[in-house]
Amino acid sequence: MKTELVTTLKRRATEIIADLQDARDPILITQHGKPAAYLVDVATFEEMNRRISVLEGIALGEQAVREGRTISQAEAKRRLDKWLR
Repeated sequence: MKTELVTTLKRRATEIIADLQDARDPILITQHGKPAAYLVDVATFEEMNRRISVLEGIALGEQAVREGRTISQAEAKRRLDKWLR
């Protein structure tokens, strides 16, 4: 992962973004010597959001199991068949 100063980003934004799109490697932007932001390409950002959505769904399912909010496979099939009609 590359690190760039925020001032460098301001001066060379077009070049840095072009490199980012080619390499698809996140860039850490620092300001006053401290991490300020990550710059990622669109495809990487969208993939990260997709993965987060999947993980959130899994977490919700695990919580439902812990709380006893489950149904049988037969009931799930019946509800799905009804919903698809």
